[in-house]
Amino acid sequence: KGYHHRTEINKKIYRIGAGIHTKDGKVVKNSAATEYDLTDKTITPMGGFPLYGEINNDFLMVKGCCIGAKRRIITLRKSLLVHTKRASLEQINLKFIDTSSKMGHGRFQTPADKRAYYGVLKKDRIREEKAQAAAAAAAAKSSA
Repeated sequence: KGYHHRTEINKKIYRIGAGIHTKDGKVVKNSAATEYDLTDKTITPMGGFPLYGEINNDFLMVKGCCIGAKRRIITLRKSLLVHTKRASLEQINLKFIDTSSKMGHGRFQTPADKRAYYGVLKKDRIREEKAQAAAAAAAAKSSA
């Protein structure tokens, strides 16, 4: 019992996606974009997947769940039976992929959404003031 007995059948594949890759010399990170949601965002939710991290490689999105450890390799094969039911033959058309945080009550899909909602935060303002002070000190040192 255990690992070799964990088999499941008839899993529906929603998407086979490319991870973070380069195209024409530019880094492409829009693996979660759909026809209806054109936002440039990666498949990784904000803050990463709990107990896993970020998805940088190619991925497979499956309906339901996959039994076992999060980093366990899974083996897929083509079905031996010909599926004739309407549910299995219908075209898959994803409209939206949720990339909000999976830790707590995530509300934002991208960091840009979060910045637009909260505005300028104190930590960002302090970081900007330090950068301006360092630039002013460097300019004063070079002119002296």
